[in-house]
Amino acid sequence: MTKKIAFFDSGIGGLTVLHKALQQFPEESYIYYADTLHVPYGTKSADEVRGYILGCIEAIARQNVEAIVIACNTATSLAVSELRSRYDIPIIGMEPAVKPAVEMNRDNGKRVLVFATALTLSQSKYNELVSRVDDEHRVDSLALPELVEWCEQLQFDPVTIAAYFRSKLSRLDMEQYGTVVMGCTHYPFFSSILRGVLPDHVQIVDGSAGTVNHLKQRLVLQTLRHDTGGGIGKQEDVTFLSSSGRIEDQRKMRIALHYLKENSL
Repeated sequence: MTKKIAFFDSGIGGLTVLHKALQQFPEESYIYYADTLHVPYGTKSADEVRGYILGCIEAIARQNVEAIVIACNTATSLAVSELRSRYDIPIIGMEPAVKPAVEMNRDNGKRVLVFATALTLSQSKYNELVSRVDDEHRVDSLALPELVEWCEQLQFDPVTIAAYFRSKLSRLDMEQYGTVVMGCTHYPFFSSILRGVLPDHVQIVDGSAGTVNHLKQRLVLQTLRHDTGGGIGKQEDVTFLSSSGRIEDQRKMRIALHYLKENSL
């Protein structure tokens, strides 16, 4: 029986997580809900954003979904505990893939660089995560707020974005780093461009795979219809919703998901 699974983000960033779920479970039914009235979250106050999130999740819960994926690191850090106390269905959160990145570099002595929004980096949840896994103090962080705005504008010009990355990284010696963590779900839209800027030895990771694996565990793997034949090209059952209700938001989300299919690493 088809499961209805919801994905939530402030905008189109969470499509990077939905894309990963579609690759693994193309035959399930999905709702993608974007808070387009209030995007971006990363530049707003924590209390403001928390209120937006609670309202949006209430609207999603009325869709009779079997699980909700908070496909946003900022939203997870601000509201996931309260959401889990409010709802009986599984609430799957995100966190920057700091732990796997640290493990990947434990033997080579390389550093880890986390890209995230300023709001995510300021939250105790992020700082506690780093403190817990970074026992050798190898993790550095860098806020890249412009990427969210460009993503929401569907601005993926490789020349402009590559120049931006080079400017932001110009003060860092990237030879010291082994991994870059995309700590905002909007950022993997730019992974293929970043790949052309970074030294070849630097790996790029994000939290999408871990989140989808967690979703599998919560919904019981054998009940999810798994297609190993690359089902992403099949007719997908995805309903796009937004807090504004604008038709153009749905159109933008479809365009962005198509871009991911064509440009993912």
